[in-house]
Amino acid sequence: MIRIAIIGTGYVGLVTGACLADVGFEVVCVDIDHNKIEQLKKGISPIYEPGLEEILTRTIERGKLKFSTDIVSVLPEVDVLFSAVGTPPGADGSADLQYVLTVAETIGKHMDKYLLVITKSTVPVGTAQLVKKTIQKELDQRGVDIDFDIASNPEFLKEGNAIQDFMRPNRIVVGVENGRARSYFEKIYKPFVLNGHPVIFTDIASAEMIKYAANAMLATRISFMNEMANLCELVGADISMVREGIGSDSRIGKKFLYAGIGYGGSCFPKDVKAIIQTADQLGYSLELVKAVERINERQKLVLFNKLHRYYNGDLKGKKIAVLGLSFKPNTDDLREAPSLVIIEELLKHGARVQVYDPIAMPKAKLQLGDRVTYMNSIEETIQESEALLLVTEWTQFRTLSPKTLTELMKHPLLLDGRNIYDPEEMRNGGVIYFGIGK
Repeated sequence: MIRIAIIGTGYVGLVTGACLADVGFEVVCVDIDHNKIEQLKKGISPIYEPGLEEILTRTIERGKLKFSTDIVSVLPEVDVLFSAVGTPPGADGSADLQYVLTVAETIGKHMDKYLLVITKSTVPVGTAQLVKKTIQKELDQRGVDIDFDIASNPEFLKEGNAIQDFMRPNRIVVGVENGRARSYFEKIYKPFVLNGHPVIFTDIASAEMIKYAANAMLATRISFMNEMANLCELVGADISMVREGIGSDSRIGKKFLYAGIGYGGSCFPKDVKAIIQTADQLGYSLELVKAVERINERQKLVLFNKLHRYYNGDLKGKKIAVLGLSFKPNTDDLREAPSLVIIEELLKHGARVQVYDPIAMPKAKLQLGDRVTYMNSIEETIQESEALLLVTEWTQFRTLSPKTLTELMKHPLLLDGRNIYDPEEMRNGGVIYFGIGK
């Protein structure tokens, strides 16, 4: 049985480790955060992801999943190592590789037998080769000749659906240099390709590029639809009908054609910035992708701008309700969330903001502090408010009725940032409704 180490217990590392352990591999997850590791040993996840804690509990109980803070003690016991440490964007938008290279240095200083080193983090093209050089440099300094392989295995997990994505992937992309590394992947991923979707083997540079290209394409579709939505409002068209019309074209398809208030999260914003920076460093300007980023930043303010116009620029002292804080449903992730941009603008203009999110409020308090009021329910949030901004389309928000809004709100103004309500139903029920692209 292949023994596996996962370095980094963030979103990608923890889901990867838990799922591999769940199908029977012996996995140890390593992180330098002692408090996090102690919590994980108890089966307590540091992130909210549906189904994750259940997998943690049963794999820990079965002895398949273990946790450690000491990578050095783990190295002699494993055959394969996934590096899943963070790669935060630097000031110029490029991926910060300091943690990736620190792991590589540690491996080179302490490995004592063959190891397959896999980059799981999203990293710029060429990073795996940099990891290889770093490990080899440390081995040379030790004066030892130990064989190892490198590989790239980018993740394609959607927050809120990560367990399903890992267990039943629509594709697995692997970049390798030789047949030995490939054979390890064939064994590791055999339990996950029974649905008929294959492992796609490529060279390492192509595997690294596939991740960035995929996210840049999806971000482009989102920004394109937001541009069309803004134009729809000017010409009197309905973006929902436009989406249906173009989505029925098999060359286009229906996915990622929903207009809204921009994308957020840990992947799209960071990866779009990184691929722009990579091209810039090589003397090539990705004009289309740069436009995607500009459009997205502008779109995050579209709800605020509608509200600002409605009240003729005077929001001082007005009680504004915000439903939804996380960048998408079924996660507590606030990274690059449109909600934070909107709330900061509301506060800047003197509004009194009260918010509600089913999961993300503890993390929101760390960023927003006591500048907003945190409520315990939808009804509390909208009570006596002068406008409601729907920011995240949590399922429990979908059943909000016109009657509830007109009875509880001081002024029944609804700004629907995700187009989840029926405009006609809301307006017939006495609600002043604004959507996106309608």
